[in-house]
Amino acid sequence: MNKLQSSPFFNGMILYLLLVIAIFIIRFANKLRELGESLVLEHVGKKHESFGFRFQGDHQNEIVGIHTLGWENVKSTDYHWDGITRREVGKYVFQYTLSGRGMIEMDGKLYPLTSGKAFLVALPSRHRYFLPNDSEHWEFIYITLYGKEAEKAFRFIHEEKGRVINFPPESELIQLLLSIYQKAVDKDITDAFQASALSYAFMMELYRFARNLGAPVQQWPEQIVKAALFAQNHYDKPIGLDDLVEASGLSKYHFTRLFHKTTSMTPLNYLTKIRLDKAMGWLRSSDKSIQEIARLVGYSNGNYFSKVFHKRIGMSPGQFRESKYTVPVDHIVVD
Repeated sequence: MNKLQSSPFFNGMILYLLLVIAIFIIRFANKLRELGESLVLEHVGKKHESFGFRFQGDHQNEIVGIHTLGWENVKSTDYHWDGITRREVGKYVFQYTLSGRGMIEMDGKLYPLTSGKAFLVALPSRHRYFLPNDSEHWEFIYITLYGKEAEKAFRFIHEEKGRVINFPPESELIQLLLSIYQKAVDKDITDAFQASALSYAFMMELYRFARNLGAPVQQWPEQIVKAALFAQNHYDKPIGLDDLVEASGLSKYHFTRLFHKTTSMTPLNYLTKIRLDKAMGWLRSSDKSIQEIARLVGYSNGNYFSKVFHKRIGMSPGQFRESKYTVPVDHIVVD
């Protein structure tokens, strides 16, 4: 086997597979960015699913592959994973908290996992994560990778950033993770090369984060992360400022000041931005009625939705739909 791995044929095959994965990454890049703009799936029924991927292909061990992927909301203190006793070997877990609170113990130290915090661990290793007795629930999204390049990436992240890291919900890494999850929900991960391309893109985004490349990532205050994630998870409901204030745990005055300082937007403008982003996606990709799209993005009245849309975008929803191939924006920035 060692002779085969050192042969020109074997090395050529690895280079060829890397090239194929790179092509997949380029093809999916734009779609991933679009999908990643929304943290919320199209309907509640699509949340809280898990996926296992068992594709054939040795290149996944040599490079990177997806082992499992999921979105969970645990409410029982029976939820407990011990990293030493787990059967998975050579796997690497990235888990990001969306709401609630979990706990992880590493090297004898406990770390609370609240909204916006992620942890990275290898399997097996000395750690355990669980739902503590004083937490009502813990909602999170996770991806488990494997392969030699995944191992290198996780070791590098541990050295540069540690094992528990804060990520604002708008960060490119989290947007990418949620877009990969959406592709799994849509049954759009169908072969080993595609799975490797997606996991490789995620791994490269981890490297970019660790090296402080790309758009600067501001460390949002935890209260603002909670409110932002609440808005992105409930934009399709009739929520308003009071709901965002409650999610943050701050007083209304303190919350509105801190939210604007952090995001350069008022809380309601942030919520409107999310809703209009989603509405534009529906207008561009579906034939749903304006009234139905209004309902899907949290407006009970189609006329009011149209007024808000026109004020922000500069044209009616119908005009936007008719000109969807010429309007040079997919998402709107509001102040």
